Amino acid sequence: MLSVKTDLLAALAVELEALQPGAASKAAFESPKVAAHGDFACTAAMQLAKPLKLNPRQLGETLRDRLMLTPVFQQWVAAVDIAGPGFLNITLKPEAKQQIVIEVLSAGAQFGYQPDRQQAMLVEYVSANPTGPLHVGHGRQAALGDAIASLFQTQGWRVHREFYYNDAGVQIQTLATSTQARALGYKPGDPQWPESAYNGEYIADIAADFLAQKTVCADDREFTGSGDKDDLDGMRQFAVAYLRHEQDLDLKAFQVKFDHYYLESSLYTSGKVDAAVQRLVAAGKTYEQDGALWLKSTDYGDDKDRVMRKGDGTYTYFVPDVAYHITKWERGFHKVVNIQGTDHHGTIARVRAGLQAAGVGIPLGYPDYVLHTMVRVVRGGAEVKISKRAGSYVTLRDLIEWTSKDAVRFFLLSRKPDTEYTFDVDLAIAQSNDNPVYYVQYAHARICSVLAAWGGDKVSLVATDLSPLQSPQALALMLLLAKYPAMLTAAANDFAPHDVTFYLRELAACYHSYYDAERILVDDILVRQARLALVAAVAQVLHNGLAVLGVSAPQKMLKEAP
Repeated sequence: MLSVKTDLLAALAVELEALQPGAASKAAFESPKVAAHGDFACTAAMQLAKPLKLNPRQLGETLRDRLMLTPVFQQWVAAVDIAGPGFLNITLKPEAKQQIVIEVLSAGAQFGYQPDRQQAMLVEYVSANPTGPLHVGHGRQAALGDAIASLFQTQGWRVHREFYYNDAGVQIQTLATSTQARALGYKPGDPQWPESAYNGEYIADIAADFLAQKTVCADDREFTGSGDKDDLDGMRQFAVAYLRHEQDLDLKAFQVKFDHYYLESSLYTSGKVDAAVQRLVAAGKTYEQDGALWLKSTDYGDDKDRVMRKGDGTYTYFVPDVAYHITKWERGFHKVVNIQGTDHHGTIARVRAGLQAAGVGIPLGYPDYVLHTMVRVVRGGAEVKISKRAGSYVTLRDLIEWTSKDAVRFFLLSRKPDTEYTFDVDLAIAQSNDNPVYYVQYAHARICSVLAAWGGDKVSLVATDLSPLQSPQALALMLLLAKYPAMLTAAANDFAPHDVTFYLRELAACYHSYYDAERILVDDILVRQARLALVAAVAQVLHNGLAVLGVSAPQKMLKEAP
């Protein structure tokens, strides 16, 4: 059907060009809001009526008559009706919709993918400070980043996934002093306990392992505790390695992988921060005032100028961010997407201002940002606010252990990123149609069960005669399958993986309706093969969509949904 749509659009473009030179660009189809109005809608007649000084409805009738004389419209279109002031409502023949089944089965896991653009892009996400376990907010960011990266891969981008470790600055020093306080035998609430210290029980675990002279291994480092309570720098390095290892375990449980871990500290040791500052100074975009170095960020739309270097000689937190993004650009990533919490909103203007002021050729609006809100967790009807281990928040690993990796991913992706979300633990483990991830996975498993009962070779279904697929339920299912590639493109363009969850739920519902209306394993061989081909195509698209979200497509479920 995708090839049919392409051919129909080409014929439409030719006829529009004949009506008015240059009008071929207006060849486009929309989806009618009411299914009874047809399969495609076209507004070209209304767009051309004014420049041609014609009545739009009469122009629509002329365009319809011309289109129905073309071979491609005669082959695939059942009717073109004129509605309202000049809408063209196009109804396809069943055989046109049936083409999508062959297209899905032929493309398999690549259905919906666009050709390789041979362009690289970078998606940065999670980027958590190595000061504690990953919390549920990090989980939302991990799910978003991973799904957005996968969406862009379907659009032909060569995607690089990156985690930026903030392993320098005040928070790391606080981690070290917190660990030392625990090593000295203090705990939260004691008079000697530092006011800014981290209170979670994990700090006690770090201190105990440091004193026991254990060795910890993270993704790129290994460190052995000295056991010396006065070794503050050793505690800092040990604690960072310990928590990076813990975060590695969190990400492994969530099945999130990165191509590269970039260290904030490397920006300082390599001189990239100083180089970025010198660029800004040399460009005349800074000034000294009150003992501090300021960036003229108001020249680039910021609401006020920003301090870059404080009076004590240390840099404010957005300066290494500017240096980091210059490295992204220099590494060839001319499209970059950052997934961050809404608390980072204030940094967007100043980072972009710094990049413009640096004068390295970075365009306006670089990088793109997707900001997400935090997540409330409800269990047993009550909000869960703390983790026994973390002390002040629910960890990602808690949520995975209470439910599953699949449920956490699907649920955290089921709303727009900037929408408040409440994660219902009880719903996430419910084996019912009310649980959206279960509902979608069950549709896939249900089809796999039918195919297993049939026992034939699915490859043979590609050559099936699909003419028996004529029922309203079958036609609706095929039309929905054809919308999958365009949905992926729109979801990528809008950074909207929630669109994929909505589509999958709609496809699952459409399949369940079809299954209830028509028995698949009937005695008539032609009808059986056609229906098997249709449901096999549905299973493939369900599998592909779930893969974009990082959710599995099981072939069996523990319990059948009621």
